[in-house]
Amino acid sequence: MFEFGKDLRKLFAQARQEDDLGWVELIGADLLRIEARQQSTDAGRVSCARPFSASLRACALWREHARRTGAAESLARAHDAAQDAVKQAGTPDQTALAAVEVAHISMIRFDLCGGIDGLEQAEQAVAALAPGRRAEAPAAALGARIEARLARLSGDDGRLREAAARMDAALQGPAGKDKIQGDELRMERAGLALEIGVMRRDPALLDEAGRDLAVLIDGASPDYRPLTRARALALCGTGLSVLAALAGDADAAAQGRAMFEAAADQFTPDHSPLDWIAIQLVRSEDEAVPLLTLTQCESLTQGQGLILGALARERRIARETALVATLGDVAGLDAIETRIRARLIKAAASEPLAWAADQIGMAHVALARTTLARTVLTRSPFAESRLDAPPELGLILTEAAVTAREQGALVLAERAERLLAQPPMATNGPFTKPGLP
Repeated sequence: MFEFGKDLRKLFAQARQEDDLGWVELIGADLLRIEARQQSTDAGRVSCARPFSASLRACALWREHARRTGAAESLARAHDAAQDAVKQAGTPDQTALAAVEVAHISMIRFDLCGGIDGLEQAEQAVAALAPGRRAEAPAAALGARIEARLARLSGDDGRLREAAARMDAALQGPAGKDKIQGDELRMERAGLALEIGVMRRDPALLDEAGRDLAVLIDGASPDYRPLTRARALALCGTGLSVLAALAGDADAAAQGRAMFEAAADQFTPDHSPLDWIAIQLVRSEDEAVPLLTLTQCESLTQGQGLILGALARERRIARETALVATLGDVAGLDAIETRIRARLIKAAASEPLAWAADQIGMAHVALARTTLARTVLTRSPFAESRLDAPPELGLILTEAAVTAREQGALVLAERAERLLAQPPMATNGPFTKPGLP
């Protein structure tokens, strides 16, 4: 056992010296933080032979830790390491590489916490670069990924197609030949094809996304690339679920659920907490994920201002409300509403995404109460012919959707808009956009 431990440490010591960071998928979040801290220490030593490369490597490790955990401290450390690389750059090529890394961190911050301004600034920074040979591939890949995010926010079909074409061009270049960059680009390109296919209700695009994801799954061994494999499986599950909904195909829906289960089996929650949470939340869209699981998702993201945290809170409130309503427990609904109101007072200015999630939660509670009241009335000989949801719910949901969109949390905004469109909300008529708090 001791010799095995020595050999394992020797293997990781060799891996630390390589440019390819694919090995980090094999280690958990806690060990990744230790590796990032050690790399930062090494980069800061006076005796460090290659301080620029060491700082870029520390930045990549901290960035990956932030991506998996949502830790604000890790994102800040990644930014600090990137700034160190900027200062240590000795050639135009190195300056461009460091600038790409700074922009990459801004993109990750957007993915985690929203904030369109930061994403637009990152796009401008990448566009302003005049990269040389070494920086060309990462700049092209990052520029295409940022443009895909901005295209999604715009909702414009033409811009989405242009973003897809830009990703294709990046994949045809040097970035497509790099294992890590290439896989990330292919993953996002498949996700974009999936999104455009859903918008157009185009089975051909959905099939194209499925084929690309199948290639990724085949090339990502669970023994060496568990996170890449899990992300591709989760996207496949999403595609199958969409196809099932479009075609009313129960078999496809079951296959989608199986994909989500397979994705969740690739790693434990502590290996990559945010990946695990994302899989659970996607599953919750079309199946009854246990309340305990959703509560765990919310607790893992508590107080970090994460988009996933807001989504977890909304799903947990929706699930808890549905369970209480099933029991006909009006007092239980009142208790949920009281807790939400207490949080709303604090969250409006400091945590806009949490505030939006709680506003949607208030709507879930109000709709459940309306449904219970309608059930009671219809059993009475004096029942009214119709009982609508309170009109102010339209204002609540519209405001929540506007706030979520302004932060870049499209899925959260779409959940508010779906509630607006369903009965009994739809019977209350259109609502105008209110002012933000």
